[in-house]
Amino acid sequence: MLTTPENIRTLQRKLYRRAKQEPAFRFYALYDKVYRADILAHAYRLVCANKGGAGVDGITFEAIESGEGVTAFLAEIEEALSSKCRRQRAGRGRMPCGEEHRKAVCGKTACTV
Repeated sequence: MLTTPENIRTLQRKLYRRAKQEPAFRFYALYDKVYRADILAHAYRLVCANKGGAGVDGITFEAIESGEGVTAFLAEIEEALSSKCRRQRAGRGRMPCGEEHRKAVCGKTACTV
């Protein structure tokens, strides 16, 4: 069984206590917590431990570990999340999030930069 690191448990406890103390509180500033390097690394280890499969991009754990490496892969995800852009794996450039992204998902316009 994989144990959660203490710094992540501390964050979880703080969020839990705040949510219980103030049920109407809205956590608007959680996005920056998602792409912290320690949280991404722990999430990667959890998915590996659960024998998760390839995502919609088709990249497997074996491909990540034999190719660019876990550290570089997680750094790329962290950079993409911190800049609020998504990198298309096929090398087509960056897709900005927001209105352009929603239009692209709906199929009304392309927004590749």
